[in-house]
Amino acid sequence: MKHSQETPLDHLRKDLRKLQYPVKAEILSRFFKTGRGEYGEGDVFLGIPVPLQRKIAKKYHDLHLGALRKLLSSRIHEERLVALLILITKHRKADKTERRVIVDFYLKNTSRINNWDLVDISAANILGDYLLDKDRTVLFHLAASDNLWERRIAIMATFAFMRRNEFNDTLHISEFLLKDTHDLIHKAVGWMLREIGKRDRKTEEQFLRTHYRTMPRTMLRCAIERFDEKTRNAYLKR
Repeated sequence: MKHSQETPLDHLRKDLRKLQYPVKAEILSRFFKTGRGEYGEGDVFLGIPVPLQRKIAKKYHDLHLGALRKLLSSRIHEERLVALLILITKHRKADKTERRVIVDFYLKNTSRINNWDLVDISAANILGDYLLDKDRTVLFHLAASDNLWERRIAIMATFAFMRRNEFNDTLHISEFLLKDTHDLIHKAVGWMLREIGKRDRKTEEQFLRTHYRTMPRTMLRCAIERFDEKTRNAYLKR
């Protein structure tokens, strides 16, 4: 009787399970809010540190998109993260045509890029990088989405533009998201505004002077984190 041949995807999953650490998995499950009604509800962790996941991704860097789709469909968080790490590598090495295919794949699977670390590691390195020399309307569609993670992808993707000291899209999407009700969006927008400030303090403060009185408190605190105490207090007294 013949046994079915194991695929590289099977081997990847086995390699991940060899590294699982139940104590760490329990800690991560709490940290990433996987309880009922929380933003990460249903997410399952193996407890594998990210550096080890990067090693697995490097080992299986040539997995095809069909296999990556299966990984992204998994409830196991590390499988989805490894899929995105492989996709980032593919995108960096791809030609123009292949990059379009990869970005289309990314956008079709945003429902599975469904925790903040998955968004933060991939949005700028795939979608943002692809859009550096292209129309960026898709980001504004994502920013208007009912899906929390698509809204976070929209703002986090602009990190790629900031690396070139291009701030307009970050500022426009930040303004669009000022009334967002989710803490994870407040933190992401505040973080991106802070990153602008590292590069151009004047530009960040121009935005803050216009909006600080109505910004969510968490967003404001993140944005002014690097300011001196006197300046921080001045913004917080509103």
